[in-house]
Amino acid sequence: MIPKYEKLMLPFLKYIADGKEHSLSKTHDALAKEFKLTDKELRELLPSGRQPVFRNRVGWARTYLKKAGLLTSPKRAHFQISDEGLSLLNENLTEITSKFLTRYDEFVEFQSIKKNKKESAAIDQPANNTDQTPEESLEYAYQKLHSELSKELLGIIKSCSPVFFEKLVIDLLITMGYGGSRKEAGQAMGKSGDGGIDGIINEDKLGLDVIYLQAKRWDKTVPVKEIRDFTGALASKKAKKGIFITTSDFPKSVYEFVGQVEYKIILIDGERLANLMIEHSVGLSTINTYHVKTVDSDYFEEN
Repeated sequence: MIPKYEKLMLPFLKYIADGKEHSLSKTHDALAKEFKLTDKELRELLPSGRQPVFRNRVGWARTYLKKAGLLTSPKRAHFQISDEGLSLLNENLTEITSKFLTRYDEFVEFQSIKKNKKESAAIDQPANNTDQTPEESLEYAYQKLHSELSKELLGIIKSCSPVFFEKLVIDLLITMGYGGSRKEAGQAMGKSGDGGIDGIINEDKLGLDVIYLQAKRWDKTVPVKEIRDFTGALASKKAKKGIFITTSDFPKSVYEFVGQVEYKIILIDGERLANLMIEHSVGLSTINTYHVKTVDSDYFEEN
């Protein structure tokens, strides 16, 4: 199990107790070995998929210790224990927590740096009141907002008229790069209406290949019969590719059926539809954007 960042602070300080200069990468490896982390645990990523969880926690353990004055930075991307840190280890502690570090004025000052009280509540509070790092708190909060937005969006989609739903599907596919022009795609959708096909859209802007569409604004689970009919419609058109979109979901039998047929059929259920709309900003507006950056320690290391 990956240790929380507070669990790392005391082992971190003990590892550098030799007074020598250490790099973050070597300290990371030493702590991973001490906690006997598996390759799978070391590869586990934050929700954004951009940084390993353990590396993030080691980085924040270092930051908190440094802000408390327990570490110094003798040169770029390196650190060593301070006299204050050595003195602390002589107290034979069993753990170091963020709350414990408030005994140091430098750490209190670090925590109190804020642009305004509202921003502090959003950023500082999760790190102080949970065992998550600030990045973890921010990313999990983002995931929660994303999940709630997806549910809200799907509810609105289900209340739309069939005509508007067809327009929504076209807008999404065009934004994703399908269909050529908006006019061409709009003419295709809702025009066919035969043999289980609702429309035809170009796979690319040049129209080198076409994709047949079926869009169902349903509440109930899509039965496998609907997919069989859609497959039969593809066969009658001598087509090889199709997209079946629904506001509901598909049972396991549908996925098994699609995996057995010779046609390439993409299934998009309600949850995936909402997530694609969020990803491509269809029917949504952005109210704010935050860029979270961190120092690239590897960049500053000198061999």
